[in-house]
Amino acid sequence: MEQIRKYFEQTFKLTEQDWQIFSSKLTKQEFPKNHFLLKAGQVENHLSFVETGIIRIYIPKEENDLTFAFAFDNGFVSGYDSFLTQIPSTYHIETLTTTTLWQLTYKDLQAIYHETEIGNAIGRQASEDLFLKKSKRELSLLNETAEQRYLNLFTEQPKLIKQIALKHIASYIGITPQALSRIRKRIS
Repeated sequence: MEQIRKYFEQTFKLTEQDWQIFSSKLTKQEFPKNHFLLKAGQVENHLSFVETGIIRIYIPKEENDLTFAFAFDNGFVSGYDSFLTQIPSTYHIETLTTTTLWQLTYKDLQAIYHETEIGNAIGRQASEDLFLKKSKRELSLLNETAEQRYLNLFTEQPKLIKQIALKHIASYIGITPQALSRIRKRIS
């Protein structure tokens, strides 16, 4: 739980009272590899902080799933559009490794907004984290080559990327597994 506090305190100071209210609403959950945190058609009810693990967010397709995000240690994960609107998701969220999350329900987040002075800053920090990841990915797809996108992912998460199946990485950077193999041969 201290990981979350340190994460927030990089941006703002939490009073002990605000921290007690916030942390009392968190629940620690451990999930095995290949566990669905959210399936298409379900409403997202959690905003989660990843203590440890790798998570994939994707649109299920008959032939090839379309991976559009990964979540790693010390970041947030959520079907955030579904979380905010309380409308069913159109995508899956699945653990790729054994994963430990600190979760906050939609109802509890609303209570934190009302009960604490810092609640809105906590919510804003989490939503900004999710937005910046999404924005970075969109700009990467528009401005960078597949090779640059692969190298960026490899640079940002060198240990963790070894635990992600190449087909998921290929989907994430917008190419076929065969094209990724050619890129890997070229840069090795």
